[in-house]
Amino acid sequence: MIRCRSEYCELDKWMYEELDVAKAQAQELNACTAGPPPAAPSLWDSVTELPRVLLEMSALGYSWPLLGSAPRGDGHVVFVLPGFIAGDRSTLALRRFLDRQNYQSVSWGLGQNTGQLSQQQALADRFEALLAQTSGTISLVGQSLGGVYARMLATRWPDRVRQVITLGSPFASPGAGAVNPAVSRLFQSMSGMSADAMRDQMLDLVDELPVPSTAIYSRTDGVVHWTSCVDDAREQTENVEIVGSHSGMGFNPVVLYVIADRLSQLQGSWKPFQRSGCLKNLIYPPPVSNSRSA
Repeated sequence: MIRCRSEYCELDKWMYEELDVAKAQAQELNACTAGPPPAAPSLWDSVTELPRVLLEMSALGYSWPLLGSAPRGDGHVVFVLPGFIAGDRSTLALRRFLDRQNYQSVSWGLGQNTGQLSQQQALADRFEALLAQTSGTISLVGQSLGGVYARMLATRWPDRVRQVITLGSPFASPGAGAVNPAVSRLFQSMSGMSADAMRDQMLDLVDELPVPSTAIYSRTDGVVHWTSCVDDAREQTENVEIVGSHSGMGFNPVVLYVIADRLSQLQGSWKPFQRSGCLKNLIYPPPVSNSRSA
């Protein structure tokens, strides 16, 4: 039997002791620097999400004639991206509204949005093909996860993107804890991404976009916490608060008006949404300046 010399044994002992100390220091540092867990949507908002979606769909039917007076566009292309586990059927009402307001709406055409990395690449390929078919710039409207993708496309092709409008999109999410637990588990299962990978992907999108952007959010969002859906207020960045659900934003008449108003601006003349006049200050609450100071 081979025995180690005493000095080697002492060295091994010292190394393990040092490793234990370093590990303890690292754990202490993590405990001190880690912030509070991300806020999740309230139970009440999550439970009432579906009934509120149905109310918003009903309200759209009653207000459809009135929405015809919303600002009209100049005919430019608008690429519309659905949310997680949704497809083009979920954005049909929104796209019909855009077409009526003199925009050329384009569906994403990739089936159900599963969040998989391969689907993200397919989206990039589809958008690149759309750019090749279009001479001017394109506006992007994305709901929930679709809005996250819209920001990704704008970052990659800033010269060809006119503006980005997100509807309840958690691009500023601090982690999976900011999402309804059931939705978070479903996303991890369908996308094949871990909670940490999902968080890292979202955090990569917090930086300032190179194009004008409007983040529409609701404090009563039942799927993601609203603080994950707002951006820092900058020269060409704004947050517009509405009263409504998460999944019903594509049907909410108040949301559709904001979208039409934002898209109607001439290229290069972007200005923040005006809440004054026509009782808009009563319909649209004052927005927060950014998610980190809320």
